[in-house]
This record gives sequence, structure tokens and C-alpha cells, in this order.
Amino acid sequence: MPEGDTIHRTASVLRTALVGRPTVRFDAPRLQPPFPGLGRVVESVESHGKHLEIMWDDGIVLHTHLRMTGSWHVYRPGEKWRKPDHQARVAIEVPDWLAVCFNAPTVETYRSPDRRRHPGFGRLGPDLCQPDADLAEAVSRMAHYAEPDAIVADVLLDQRVMAGVGNVYRSEVLWVCGLSPFALVGDLDHRDHIELVRTSAKLLRANLERPERITAPGVPGGLAVYGRNGQRCPRCAGIVTVTRAGQHRRLVYWCPECQTRLDARPMPEPVVDDDTPTDRHPAAVLFLAQVREARAKRPVNGRVMRRHG
Repeated sequence: MPEGDTIHRTASVLRTALVGRPTVRFDAPRLQPPFPGLGRVVESVESHGKHLEIMWDDGIVLHTHLRMTGSWHVYRPGEKWRKPDHQARVAIEVPDWLAVCFNAPTVETYRSPDRRRHPGFGRLGPDLCQPDADLAEAVSRMAHYAEPDAIVADVLLDQRVMAGVGNVYRSEVLWVCGLSPFALVGDLDHRDHIELVRTSAKLLRANLERPERITAPGVPGGLAVYGRNGQRCPRCAGIVTVTRAGQHRRLVYWCPECQTRLDARPMPEPVVDDDTPTDRHPAAVLFLAQVREARAKRPVNGRVMRRHG
């Protein structure tokens, strides 16, 4: 899934290709007007969290949200596309370049004076990918979150608090902060709010110019917990677990051994398959048995500790 840093890099590429150039062609088969006029110049390309806006000098704004499936590609005229034509939602051609958006669920245009009334935006939080983002505002929004019983794993994905954090970063941020994904936002103190916002901004900004996300440089693959289900935690050597969490049951990766602070519920069962319940799948039963055995044999201070009971 594209996250804030990916959208930031996409905006940079589109900005280089499009800004200052007149529109030669604008194709959007399923899009309703208004459309930018031919010859109109692209004035700016901006990203805000996971939202991307392309603006023309006649006041037309194209807004896309890539969600899980969308992507922007930039081609030279006549170059073969890397995806089928029927997956294209928008094609913008300027002299020397062609920008194509594929499979984005949200593609829409509106006139710039209506931006603040646009229903899709609401009150987005500060964009953490921007160097001048108001981190204090994000801290305040988290501290005064309308649902104090919401778990912090959900709050980190709420773009109204701070824009840019996606599923990868929420797992990594919570690990860095040592917080349980199931901590209630109402139980956090002011230091927690500050640490979560600062850590989110730090990790996002560190990856703006890198093709691969790296949040834990000393760990193979560059990530501390995300995608590392069943492997050892780089901090405590516990076993990383993946669990469905929150209102939308998104997967969150975490270490139950060292991310225990403010855990607001009993230990959930791990999952190993996105679709198959663990109590029905023989491979899952074997996996969980191996996890328990690995925990029982985990070295502590050079000694093997066996757990009983």
C-alpha cells in the first residue's frame, strides 16, 4: 500500500515532468467534468499525506488517492505502458512527457475555490512529510482525539490527526515507542503524544529519497517488525506477531514481549494467513506450536530459559 513517503516521491516525479508545461492531452474516460482545458499550464503538484493534487492555471484541480491499488507512472511519448490500457484512470500529456494514473479508486476534479468545502478532505492533519509540518498541531489533535477508547493503532492511521502514516509505519512507530497497538489513546500521556508524532515524522522523512523503506538499519530488510511474523524481535529477541486490530481489522505487526505498555486487552491470538482461521489450518497449528517452543527456549543473558505451565 502506498504511504506518505511514496506519495511524496510520486509528487516529486510528476512535478518534474508536468509543472510549467501546457496540457497537450487530458484523458479520463470515467471522470465527470470539470476538466482542464487544452493548452492550460500545470502550475503545481502537491502531496498531502496520501492525497495528491495536480493544479492547472485555469483553477482546475485533479485529486487522486491511490489507496491499496493505485499508482502513477511517467512515460516518454510513444513508450510502452507497464500496465494495460483499460486500467488507466487518467492520462495527462505535456510536451516530452506522459503521466498515467492506474487503478486509483479515487480520481476526481474540482475548481480550486471549492477546495475547503470538498467533502473528501475534511480536516486533514499536518502532513508529516513536509519539513515545516506543524507537529504541535498533530500532538494536540492526538491529545484531544474525539474517541478516547480508540486504540492507538487506529489513531495513527487517522489522517485527521496527522497525514502520511500508513500500515507499515504504524507498526514500526509503535515498536520504536514500545507501545502496545492496543493501548487506548485516552490512556496516553503528553510524552506519548509527542513521541508518537516525532517518531512518525522522523521515519517518514528519513525515507523520502529512498526507494526502499528503512526504519531499522541494522535489521535484514530494514524493518523492525513489519512483515517479520514469527521472526525474532531485534530489541528483545521475542517473537514478532501479526494480529488483526482495530475497527477495520487491518494487520498490525508487533512484539508482545516488549510492546506491553498500556496494553488494554488480553493477548490476542496470532494470525498466519490473511484468510484462513488458525484453528482450522493444520499448518497454522504447527506454526503456533513452533512459536511457543521458540519462546520457551529464548536465550536470556546467555542462558536458555524454559517456561512452565
